[in-house]
Amino acid sequence: MSNQQLDQIPLTSLKGVGPALEKKFSQLGIYNVQDLLFHLPLRYEDRTRIDSIGRVSVGQQVQLQGEITGCNIQFGRRRSLHCVLRDNSGVISLRFFHFSAAQKKSLQAGAQLRCYGEVRRGRAGMELYHPEYKVLQDPDSEPIADSLTPIYPTTEGLQQGRLRNVARQALELLERSEQLRDYLPPQLVSSLGLQSLTDAIRHVHRPPIDAALNCLSGGVPGQKRFAFEELLAHRLCMRRFKNDSDKQTAPQLLADNELLTRYLRQLPFTLTNGQQTAYQEIASDLSSACPMLRLLQGDVGSGKTVVAALSALHAIGSDCQVALMAPTEILAEQHLLNFREWFEPLGINVGWLSGKTKGSERKQTLDSLSTGICQLLIGTHALFQDDVIYAGLGLIIIDEQHRFGVHQRLALRDKATTGDLNPHQLVMTATPIPRTLAMSAYADLDNSIIDELPPGRTPVNTAVVASNRRDEVIQRIDNACSEGNQAYWVCTLIEESETLQCQAAEATAEHLAQQLPHLSVGLIHGRMKSKQKLEVMERFKSGNLKLLVATTVIEVGVDVPNASLMVIENPERLGLAQLHQLRGRIGRGSVHSHCLLLYQTPLSESSKQRLAVMRESTDGFYIAEKDLELRGPGQVLGTQQTGLMTFRVADIGRDAGLLDEVRDASEIVLTQFPEIVDPLICRWLGDKVNYVNV
Repeated sequence: MSNQQLDQIPLTSLKGVGPALEKKFSQLGIYNVQDLLFHLPLRYEDRTRIDSIGRVSVGQQVQLQGEITGCNIQFGRRRSLHCVLRDNSGVISLRFFHFSAAQKKSLQAGAQLRCYGEVRRGRAGMELYHPEYKVLQDPDSEPIADSLTPIYPTTEGLQQGRLRNVARQALELLERSEQLRDYLPPQLVSSLGLQSLTDAIRHVHRPPIDAALNCLSGGVPGQKRFAFEELLAHRLCMRRFKNDSDKQTAPQLLADNELLTRYLRQLPFTLTNGQQTAYQEIASDLSSACPMLRLLQGDVGSGKTVVAALSALHAIGSDCQVALMAPTEILAEQHLLNFREWFEPLGINVGWLSGKTKGSERKQTLDSLSTGICQLLIGTHALFQDDVIYAGLGLIIIDEQHRFGVHQRLALRDKATTGDLNPHQLVMTATPIPRTLAMSAYADLDNSIIDELPPGRTPVNTAVVASNRRDEVIQRIDNACSEGNQAYWVCTLIEESETLQCQAAEATAEHLAQQLPHLSVGLIHGRMKSKQKLEVMERFKSGNLKLLVATTVIEVGVDVPNASLMVIENPERLGLAQLHQLRGRIGRGSVHSHCLLLYQTPLSESSKQRLAVMRESTDGFYIAEKDLELRGPGQVLGTQQTGLMTFRVADIGRDAGLLDEVRDASEIVLTQFPEIVDPLICRWLGDKVNYVNV
């Protein structure tokens, strides 16, 4: 075994790992000894000393040792096993809500015990709930840990004790054989001051006593080495895809200047410098035979849709079709209204397709698409279902792409390929992506930023208001509407089902209509039919409705310049990016606008921080950085559900300083050491590598 590489040694060669345990490990993506060594701790516990029972306090994590003086089953609201542990300084209770007869027998009076857990206040004074414990045969000879105890990510049925025992055996194999390939070139390791791979693994699994208990603080030796290598693997993955894409061929699209001029002439405003620059960058890409992969960022209200329209006209002027995809029906419908208003006077056929398009309407749309009559198709992810066939798709525009997650963005490339030609792609977001995320999650995209708002936009004033002042807030709405303005009332119940959200919005609309009988109140939510939603939005836009009660479906795409007041109920339930998006629906006219965040008391510390950020800034990029800091990359990117971008060791906030080195190293590796790209990606992404090869 000593001559074998550790990735060739199966888990079943380790003591205590049979087929059942092997299956549990496979659920964690662990199939061999090397995988086990790269299954790194989330955090650590200090079990290097025994605490005195008489000195413990609530909230402490403690390791105690003593004698069981009593053990019995108690019946209250829940049946539990209650034990009393005594040492020279005092007594404490241990309580187990899940226990077996064998467990009860082993915890009888007289047993010597060592246990670890968090001190809580219970019905019998201070208690430990479900502590980890060991019955000691000879307390005096039982060794105490000489390094911090790792806590690993685990799965149901795989206890920390067993995981630690198997990880310990893997470390012993590493110490004996050293058969673990270090893929990073030695010159790179030394120039960056990184630890050797073996030392890093040893330190991360068995950190010295003075290391930080919280893995995220970066105080564990070896962590920098792993964070660097993991970020490098992710970047190499994205860069390789970009390089592969650069070798593909796209249609060279030449703009029809007369068509563009006719479009610009009908706009009631002139383009900002930021819009002009962004379109010029896109136009340059579209005229190339290499597929465009460009991210267009701009704060809410910066005019990205107009740039998207210019890009679409550029492609249509070259006799290519365009698909514009949005994450929600209401946003797609807003695009449909805008583009039909702009494009139909130019003689361009604009089609619509969503999951709710059925029967003859769907057949007609698909026929006009496959024959090339439909030049621009707008809709939701339904645009890329198997039976949707394009005559000649030249450009895909994806709006609010972070809502789709990385996986879907990459999947569309292959689905939309026709013949030897790959369509150009423009992805847009009004949720500015922090530079740190752009460098890792979007390393395959070129970046355009619209960094200014159109003239005439007024900054929005944001106030944080407790829900016990609800009557004052309703009075504010009355005042604003009586002065000729309009208002939104946004209901957020994101933890609940969509049905409950809609019921809450209906109840709120009813209540507000009763309190403001002289105002016309409208309602919009996700369960309404498309036609109903469009009718309500049209009535609000035209001023027939003064107050619009809505769920977060109005987050993006709704543009009513006369709306100058927004109330967001329970804002503490939303992320900063979503709050910023919602707030972006107002401040679109010349009237000074106000956003009231109506929160429930008491607020958690993190909610206080989030709402304070909203109050102090309207800068989307600043808010995005704060959102990343407070919530982490998985949630900011919308990839929490797919497991992408949820790094094992790296932390985008903490390790942002490594990203420039990672970028430079990735280019060195790709050009000078291409043979290590695959093994590095495989080591860190494992089966998740499929998300870039879909």
